[in-house]
Amino acid sequence: MSNIRRGVWTNWAGNQTARPSAVHRPANEDELSAIVSRAANDRTTVKALGSGHSFTATSVTTGAMIDMSRLSRLIAVDRAASTVTVEAGITIADLNLLLNGLGLALPNLGDIAYQTISGAIATSTHGTGRALTGIAAQVVAMRVVAGDGSVLDLSPEHHPTLFHAARVGVGALGIVSRVTLRVVPAFRLRAVEGAQRLDDLVEQLDEHVDGNDHFEFFWIPHTKWALTKRNNRTDEPVSIPSPFKHWYAKTFMENYAFGAVCRLGRARPNLIPRLATALPSTGQSTIVDESYRIFASQRLVRFVEMEYAIPREACGEALQRVRRMVDERGHMVSFPVEVRFTAPDDVPLSTASGRPSAYIAVHMYKGTPFEPYFRDVAAIMADYDGRPHWGKMHFLGADELSRLYPQWEAFQQARQRIDPMRTFANAYTDRVLGD
Repeated sequence: MSNIRRGVWTNWAGNQTARPSAVHRPANEDELSAIVSRAANDRTTVKALGSGHSFTATSVTTGAMIDMSRLSRLIAVDRAASTVTVEAGITIADLNLLLNGLGLALPNLGDIAYQTISGAIATSTHGTGRALTGIAAQVVAMRVVAGDGSVLDLSPEHHPTLFHAARVGVGALGIVSRVTLRVVPAFRLRAVEGAQRLDDLVEQLDEHVDGNDHFEFFWIPHTKWALTKRNNRTDEPVSIPSPFKHWYAKTFMENYAFGAVCRLGRARPNLIPRLATALPSTGQSTIVDESYRIFASQRLVRFVEMEYAIPREACGEALQRVRRMVDERGHMVSFPVEVRFTAPDDVPLSTASGRPSAYIAVHMYKGTPFEPYFRDVAAIMADYDGRPHWGKMHFLGADELSRLYPQWEAFQQARQRIDPMRTFANAYTDRVLGD
């Protein structure tokens, strides 16, 4: 979803650009390895490019850029082990279709399917579900091109300490060429969407999270309302609205109509509190569909985003503080605030490492000033040892981040072994990981 025109790369949101010295499109692992080896010999840098859906400068470089889109094939299916191996450049959307054709699925997904699987893993992308982890913890093996161009097989059996760290590599622990993922039999979800008063929802939050396989909600700033999504596994047959009703609800209302509201709010910010009431506060809808079609949503309205992971038990308090801050500071916010939940994992730089987590994500429409609002939210999240999503905007550097991750040093040791010459470094990794 990013693009390169006349030598200039731009990400999906349009807030990051780069002028790489060269753009390579390897068709196989050997070509990828050779590109990295040449860069190492020349003492230059390379950065892998996925779909460009990160809002940070993680792919920005003045060195060579590697477009991974041709590395997108299925390598192997192991039904006995319940795993699939794919090349790292496959998008989640294409992977979902491939798995569904095999009668398989990923157990949990985020709500965006544009990303490459390797980009989603590297940035600790997650979905929602109190008993489920993010995508990185579903990885059981990887092949990684190291900083000298050599290829490493990483798994719990081969280089286990490197594998442990590389599942969330933030673009600094080599270039993943292929990945093996744990999968489950394809399943359907019964999705119930409706509205609830925010105060009531927060009071009953544990009941909602623990009582559903996948629960999330969107608080509408300047209102008392939140839109809830309850997704639960079911054996019921697929049951979806007519094509027109589905288009009206998901494409017209959630994209075109919402986009019009955002554009009007950008032009006249004082109208935003009144425009917020245009979003529904009553009614409920229920559909049953294949899991991957329920998890992922179409995104036509472009925005910038910041998201923090905090301890789950702090979620209600933190969200109510954000709510009060928006009113007290006079921020005009046209985008809902998204809240999700995951189980803990053991990946060193996973945002859920070592703790059950709640995620609070804030957005601003493309072209709208965002920094004062984002900084005020970040200040609240800091009180709960909030960890920013690696692919979304934030203002922290290595000094602050190192205090948030108990296994920080394990990651740094892995980086020194995989990329001692910093072939994969850029200004973003210098800032967030140190040099």
